[in-house]
Amino acid sequence: MWRLTQPKTDNQRGAAGVTVAVTMLVLIGAGAMAVDVGQIYSERAQLQNGADAGAIAVVQACYKTGCSQAEADSIAATLADANANDAGSNVLEVDLSVPNQVTVRTSTRNGATGAGFLTQMFSSALNTTPATVGAYAVATAEPPSSGSAFPLALSECQYDLSEGELEGEVQLVRYKPGMDDCTSTSGHVIPGGFGWLDQSNPCVATTDADAIVSSDTGADYAAECDAILNSWIAEINSGGQALATFPVYDEAGGSGTGGWFHIRGYATFDIQGWKFGGGSNAPRSFHNKAPYVTDPADACTGSCLGIIGQFIRYESIETYGGGGGVGDDMGTVEIRLID
Repeated sequence: MWRLTQPKTDNQRGAAGVTVAVTMLVLIGAGAMAVDVGQIYSERAQLQNGADAGAIAVVQACYKTGCSQAEADSIAATLADANANDAGSNVLEVDLSVPNQVTVRTSTRNGATGAGFLTQMFSSALNTTPATVGAYAVATAEPPSSGSAFPLALSECQYDLSEGELEGEVQLVRYKPGMDDCTSTSGHVIPGGFGWLDQSNPCVATTDADAIVSSDTGADYAAECDAILNSWIAEINSGGQALATFPVYDEAGGSGTGGWFHIRGYATFDIQGWKFGGGSNAPRSFHNKAPYVTDPADACTGSCLGIIGQFIRYESIETYGGGGGVGDDMGTVEIRLID
């Protein structure tokens, strides 16, 4: 018997397969791009780490003893490679044209092939061009503009570190009433030696370069400062250096709690001994006489109150205070990235 209607044909047969194929192509392409983009971001991070480390290291080396362009290039290249997963990076430039400032520029180098581009993992199938990325860093060495430290200010009369010296003479810096007067950078007479500062926290004074700070009699220092003195003793007894960065004053006036100092800048002192009030034994007194003090003129005994040591050039990647550049360069600088 004849059917009154024609059977329906499946005109959509195979459409799902085409859709799946197209979708898979898109997904594979997107995945490939994601993998390669991730590789680019990873390369960029490695290059930035290398540029940062290189810039800081070159500033440290060049500030302390000076360096040639070839030496700076070698330092930057070594650290750029060390911060790359494949131990390969190009250093395009190490710019020393600005005093106490270094710019390092890095770019891609394939550690396996030496090529100046990234090896594509997937996206080459899409006929994309090879990727080359780069990074740069700027580091500077600048004197501190402020600080918080042991509450002493040293007179510029005692400061003996010239621009070309790495360290000064060992000397005794006595509490200021026991020192002769000297002439400041402005031609005024100021007391030599050191002075106590008002404390912002127990055994800590906060100061700013090119600013006036209040003095203190020092009568209340001892109990609060014993822990710091003991840390200096431990460092010296272990064969290390007890280093402290002190503000240096070039003007002074008043007396006692009404006194004041004008802070010129900051200098680092290699502390080798001292004698403060409140006792003749450690920690109040330490290595203040023979046999630890070889020059009798540097001994601090009897009624003497003082600190024994020498000024040194010192650079630190740890921040002592605020931003740099305000105080005079007195051989102590903070090394930091500024870009």
